[in-house]
Amino acid sequence: MRLLAGDIGGTKALLALYEGEAGALTRIRKERIPSNDHESLEALVAAFLAQESPENSRAPVDLACFAIAGPVADDRCQTTNLPWVIDARHLEEHLRIPSVTLLNDFAAIAHGVLHLDADQRVVLTDLPVDPMGPVAILGAGTGLGEAILVPTPDGPRVLPSEGGHVDFGPRDELEVSLLRFLLERHDRVSVERVVSGLALPSIYEFVVTRRLAPEDPAVRQRMKDEDPGAVIGTLAVEAKSPDGGEGDAACVRTMEIFVSLYGSEAGNLALKAVPTGGLYVAGGIAPKILPLLEDGRFMTAFRSKGRMAKLLETIRVTVVTEPEVGLLGAVAYAESLARARVRSASSGNT
Repeated sequence: MRLLAGDIGGTKALLALYEGEAGALTRIRKERIPSNDHESLEALVAAFLAQESPENSRAPVDLACFAIAGPVADDRCQTTNLPWVIDARHLEEHLRIPSVTLLNDFAAIAHGVLHLDADQRVVLTDLPVDPMGPVAILGAGTGLGEAILVPTPDGPRVLPSEGGHVDFGPRDELEVSLLRFLLERHDRVSVERVVSGLALPSIYEFVVTRRLAPEDPAVRQRMKDEDPGAVIGTLAVEAKSPDGGEGDAACVRTMEIFVSLYGSEAGNLALKAVPTGGLYVAGGIAPKILPLLEDGRFMTAFRSKGRMAKLLETIRVTVVTEPEVGLLGAVAYAESLARARVRSASSGNT
């Protein structure tokens, strides 16, 4: 079997090619590609496959599975942060791949967390879990994704969601002020507007506009030259490290607000799912700001749910540090489909 798997985000796409049998695949090629360098997923995948070596290019791809940042229904997706409409049947026809499957990116991450080793995660609260209990997953990257996984005797059942797009509900006067600030710029403010990579520059503007911390002109210039969210996170982490730089007051305050909002939304998801199997914090931001997630602010916000605080004190919370967890999940899901087809074919022959 030759399997093509991909994790397609709003900023970048990770594609990998595998060979072998389900459960014993070997990766033969991997590439990270800026998503918006191509006009469609079809074009992106075609360019990836065209770069294969001559000996490999003669071997057809048997199965493809793509994790997509956006809602997936009937193997079709309108991407959230890209101007793409992705259709699995269209991909099958134009890429000449017999079977293409699409799944939501956080559905893929949900499958992926089941395959993480100890060095691919950091446990914030080391508590016992129910192996048959539901698992909750959320993560901030370009946007905010959420999903729930329910173990069953036949394998995991993943419930993807668009929970990142629910309304932002402020908890105190500071967050009410943040909501008003954002409403001056947007018709509606979702949780993703305050918990995502896209949110960080907005929270920074709120901090400096409301004079919650002084702004350094050098940081403003750096944010013009580099990714603003990355600059904010890096300088805030530096401020916590005794071996790092001096950090920046406005970036530190921005990340304090961000981490508290992140923890609160994780607690909201935990209240809805009651994940006795654990809650995982994934996405591209979490590993980069791990010291900020470990200092207590995240877990305080996670548990600050009034009468439900005691319930949340029983939930294990784990940060996913493996950047390819979505790809791992896409591969695992594709392998499960391949095994199911083999079983179906076998039963049909008996």
